[in-house]
Amino acid sequence: MRFPTLIVLILRSNKFDGELPKQLCHLKDLQILDLANNTFVGIIPRCIGNFSAMVKEKTKVEDDLELQYSVYMGVLIESAMVMTKGNMYPYDTILALFTSLDMSSNNLSGDIPISVTRLAGLRSFNLSKNNLTGKIPNDIGDMKVLESVDLSENQLYGQIPQSFSSLSTLSYLNLSDNNLSGMIPLSTQLQSFDPTSFQGNKLCGLPLLVNCSSDGNIPDHKYEDDESDKDEVDWFYISMAIGFSLSFWGVCGSLLFKRSWRHAYFRFLDRSWEMLLAKLPVC
Repeated sequence: MRFPTLIVLILRSNKFDGELPKQLCHLKDLQILDLANNTFVGIIPRCIGNFSAMVKEKTKVEDDLELQYSVYMGVLIESAMVMTKGNMYPYDTILALFTSLDMSSNNLSGDIPISVTRLAGLRSFNLSKNNLTGKIPNDIGDMKVLESVDLSENQLYGQIPQSFSSLSTLSYLNLSDNNLSGMIPLSTQLQSFDPTSFQGNKLCGLPLLVNCSSDGNIPDHKYEDDESDKDEVDWFYISMAIGFSLSFWGVCGSLLFKRSWRHAYFRFLDRSWEMLLAKLPVC
């Protein structure tokens, strides 16, 4: 890399492909890395925990991290648009205090490196819309200042780590559309999120409306009941359609092809109408 003191690297929405270069891990001062919306493949480098500037929480701009080192596509900048919490936000005066790692919307595979949990100063973490497998690292709770986590639309499996309950600063979470299972850990934060943050998995417990069994999983009969209810509903409507068709054509067909029945039916209607008129009061 030609910019060893690079702080901000945003390569979002381009046509970059291939594997992520391990040289990225040499950018020890990097605080914002945005590689989203490209076609990168392969695994996430194991050395991702080497981003020293993301390891320690920052509360003030340090002298050795001046913003003139921030680069976007080779251009010096003093502000940046950063994707976090599901939206784009501008960062300028506090840019040097913010830390973000976004590799979403690529074709990355493999698991989430355990070394990522070393980035205890990371505030925004987005690996959504890839082909990642494996489990969410158990020590993710060590990343104490995380404000936004998006791991949706991957193939992650296993349970949500209990350490998630210790992330008191978390204000945005999306784990939807994976293969996660088991009970959602109990905490003030996790139960306050919208159920859509957990949909598309086999999870149970609040904020979902699916209760857990005694072993912390979804009861097996839950799926059986759902299938049974679905079958019953389908057959109900099918039976209604068949019954209506038979009744309709049974009556109308008889009147259409049987002249004597048709005449008798119309005489009956005429008599009924005359009787109704006779009972109406005369003004």
